[in-house]
Amino acid sequence: MTFIQPHGGTLCNLIPDDTAEAERRRKESVAYPSVTLTTKQLCDVELLLNGAFSPLRGFLTRSDYESVLEQMRLTGGQLWPIPVTLDLDEQTVVNLKPRDKLVLRDKEGNPLAVMTIADIWEPDKRKEARAVFGSDDPRHPGITQLLDAARFYVGGSLEGIQLPNHFDFSRYRHTPQQVRAFFREKGWDRVVAFQTRNPLHRVHEELMIRAARETETHVLLHPVVGLTQPGDLDYVIRVHTYRNVVNRFPGGDASLSLLPLAMRLAGPREALWHAVIRKNYGCTHFIVGRDHAGPGPVSERRRFYEPYQAQALVQKHAEELAMTVIPSKALVYVPKQKAYLPADDVHKDTAANHISSTDLRNRLRQGLPIPEWLMHPDDVSEMRRAFPPRSKQGFTVFFTGLSGAGKSTVAKALYSALQELGRPITLLDGDVVRLHLSKGLGFSKEDRDTNILRIGYVASLITKCGGLAICAPIAPYRETRRKVREMIVPYGGFVEVHVATPLDVCEERDPKGLYAKARAGKILQMTGIDDPYEEPENPELRLDTSRLSVREAMHEVLSWLQNEHYLQDVD
Repeated sequence: MTFIQPHGGTLCNLIPDDTAEAERRRKESVAYPSVTLTTKQLCDVELLLNGAFSPLRGFLTRSDYESVLEQMRLTGGQLWPIPVTLDLDEQTVVNLKPRDKLVLRDKEGNPLAVMTIADIWEPDKRKEARAVFGSDDPRHPGITQLLDAARFYVGGSLEGIQLPNHFDFSRYRHTPQQVRAFFREKGWDRVVAFQTRNPLHRVHEELMIRAARETETHVLLHPVVGLTQPGDLDYVIRVHTYRNVVNRFPGGDASLSLLPLAMRLAGPREALWHAVIRKNYGCTHFIVGRDHAGPGPVSERRRFYEPYQAQALVQKHAEELAMTVIPSKALVYVPKQKAYLPADDVHKDTAANHISSTDLRNRLRQGLPIPEWLMHPDDVSEMRRAFPPRSKQGFTVFFTGLSGAGKSTVAKALYSALQELGRPITLLDGDVVRLHLSKGLGFSKEDRDTNILRIGYVASLITKCGGLAICAPIAPYRETRRKVREMIVPYGGFVEVHVATPLDVCEERDPKGLYAKARAGKILQMTGIDDPYEEPENPELRLDTSRLSVREAMHEVLSWLQNEHYLQDVD
């Protein structure tokens, strides 16, 4: 029985088998400078250390980085489509030079690896975006993440000390070495991998069952539980449904393993990367979906990749990878036949139900029935328990606008109106937050951003616990507001309300006399005068309190919340 070789021929497990060697590295690391890794970097380090990123033995050097951008290959010729880079800020790299040792630590301070630095350089991020994503449009969440990353890249090899600690779902967390050992024990030399970052529909199950039957393979359900797209369902909820799928798979021919990958959402290139990773885990076949690893439609409904672009790229390199690509087709459910059929094979006049993640989410949010053809009843139960209807979720209403626009007044009115719900509700007014949560911060851009991010963090905790948060800061910068949104949407609703009262009206009101002082030069960096206010491009609501009374503005917000099913029966 022959098992597929890792990419590049060797599984690069960078954690020493000898515990004494790991302890030696740990002790030596005390003398070296260190950095605390971000969530994305933690995911990358884990997959470097456990061999999932074979043949890489560390973060890309500059020459490998440039080769990957231009040719999708390392300088040694091996296929590699995605840059795996360590981004650090100027304050950190100014004290580093090639051949230095750098300790990589998790957020609790535990040393994970010692890096021997080979290169330090400042990349052209927009050039990287165009090469990897095919665009430098910041509406793409992966591009935004790239452009937000620290300014410098540091490349070099890693010596592992330990893998990051995970205390959840430990029975489903495996290294490539462990998965390969499992396949050998079972005699599974033909395995198809299924990649997902979403809860599984019945059609996903059908795709796996058909792929296994038609190619005579076993199935590795290999979902991403690292960093995915903002707004994606929390992996803890998803894993419960994945267990159900594996437990009812025909013949017990499926296994579940969790992949701590930080997705880039790079579409075709990422799909190819996913195939390489699954090869390292011992899989011989790989299912490539429509718009695989793409961000889906973003603002203004733009799609960045063609539906089958990823399938074409992976298929182009399948022979080199020694893997079989299984392109997934769009299936529909035909009630008359009680069967899932390829959409292209169903006559246009035949009654058919289209499978839609959007429809599933809407049904969950509104508490509507979910038919068995869309999702198995066991999975629906898990989803309803963990993903209640919108009317039972927490949410944040985030007012933003100029000083004097009426944010605080409308926010306080909304707070009073919502108290009758009897649910936990908190008002995070800008001035009150400045007094308590952000005392000592000034009004530089950095301090303003820190203030808003603190508000967002507190609001995310309130939302996560099912409470209602009402925030009313100026929040002048789009990028910071976006980060606040991304903190909150995994846990509940986020409603951005732009109180778009014109500047001249705000100046006329001038309740604190700030505009008069700014015009006289007594206050600097006044938003709207000598510091910009960047208007929201796509807020959920826009209100102008020069045209609306406080009561009318409040009812606009209430009506929106009711129409979107966040509230029920509020007068």
